[in-house]
Amino acid sequence: KMFRLAAVVVALAASALAFQAPVSQTTSARTAPLKAFETEVGAQIPLGFWDPLGLVKNADQERFDRLRYVELKHGRIAMLAVLGQ
Repeated sequence: KMFRLAAVVVALAASALAFQAPVSQTTSARTAPLKAFETEVGAQIPLGFWDPLGLVKNADQERFDRLRYVELKHGRIAMLAVLGQ
């Protein structure tokens, strides 16, 4: 019964937020998305290319490709590590 009440409250809140006017977003130099890698795989709306640590702030395409390769490699190793021995 409590779960049902919580579900109704969440549904009402979500429907009320759907009619809220969009908030205008201003971008500063610090939070402006990088335009150099906007067309790369993984860049999604609304964030675009997301690099919160600034790892490729002044990088060229070669460095970007290297970081992408290393990220995939470490992700695959982590997935295998979950299996363990």
